[in-house]
Amino acid sequence: MNPEAAPNAEPRLATQASDAGRARPRRSRIALSAAGRVGLALVVFWMIVALLGPWIVPHRPGAVVSSEVFAPMGLRFPLGTDFLGRDMLSRILIGARYTVGLSLAAALAASLTGTVLGLLVAISGRWVEEVVSRILDALICIPSKIFALVMIAAFGSSIPLLLLTAAISYTPGAFRIARSLAVNLSVTDYVQAARVRGERRLHVACVEMLPNMIHPMLADFGLRFMFIVLLLSGLSFLGLGVQPPAADLGSLIRENISGLGEGAPAVILPAIAVATLTIGVNLMIDALPGRGRSTQRGDTA
Repeated sequence: MNPEAAPNAEPRLATQASDAGRARPRRSRIALSAAGRVGLALVVFWMIVALLGPWIVPHRPGAVVSSEVFAPMGLRFPLGTDFLGRDMLSRILIGARYTVGLSLAAALAASLTGTVLGLLVAISGRWVEEVVSRILDALICIPSKIFALVMIAAFGSSIPLLLLTAAISYTPGAFRIARSLAVNLSVTDYVQAARVRGERRLHVACVEMLPNMIHPMLADFGLRFMFIVLLLSGLSFLGLGVQPPAADLGSLIRENISGLGEGAPAVILPAIAVATLTIGVNLMIDALPGRGRSTQRGDTA
C-alpha cells in the first residue's frame, strides 16, 4: 500500500463513518411499523373528519329527513337514520368534531400544564416541589369519573366545564411523568455544565431539559387523549356530557340505544367510531418506543 495515501485514507474513512452514522438516525426516525401506520391513518382520518365534518354534512344534523326510524344503510342514507329519522352520517360527522376537538384540547391543556409544572419543580427549591406535588397527589387520588360527576352536579354540564374537568383530571398524571423526566435530566452532565456556565433557570429548563422530554411526553399525550375520549364518551352515554341539540359520539350511542336489539347502524356505528379512534391512538403510541430505541442505537453508532 502506498504510505503517502494512508494519511489521506483515514480522514476519508472517518468522514464516511460519520456520514453513515448520521444517515442511520434519519432512516430510523421515519421508520414506522405496519401497526403504527394503521394507527396513524386512523387518527389522521378522524382528525380530518373533525375538521371538515361541519362543511361536508349532507343534511342539517338536527333535521328529521325520513319517516323511517333506524333505517338501514342505503344510497339515500349511507349510514342509516336514528331514532327520530335523522341522517346518521351527518350526526357522526358533527359528533366527531365534539369528541375529537374536546379531547384534543383537554389533552393539550393537561400535558402542557403537567410539563410546565414538572419543569418548575425540577429547577425550583424544595418547598416549591413539596407544595405542588402534594396538591397534585391529592388530586390524583380522586377518580376522574367521580371528579367529573361532582363538577357536573355542582355547576351543570357545559362544554367549557367538560373541557376544564377533563384537563384538571389528567394534569396530575402528566405532571408525574414530566417531573420524573425533569428530575433525571437535572443531574446529567450537560445540565450541570449549563448551570456552571451561569445560565438562567429558564434557559436550563427550556433549552437543556425540555427538548429531551418531548418524545416521552408526546407518548404520554397520546395516552391522555385516549383516556379523555373515553371519559367524555362515558359521561355523554350517561347523559351528562355534551347536551342536546349538540351531540358527540357518546351521546349518539346513548340516544339510539333502543335500536341495539335490532342491530341498527345508528347505535353500532358511533361505537365503532369511538373504538377505531382509541385503537388508532393505541397503535400509534405502541409504535413510538421502537422508534425511540432505533434512534438511540443510531445516535450511539
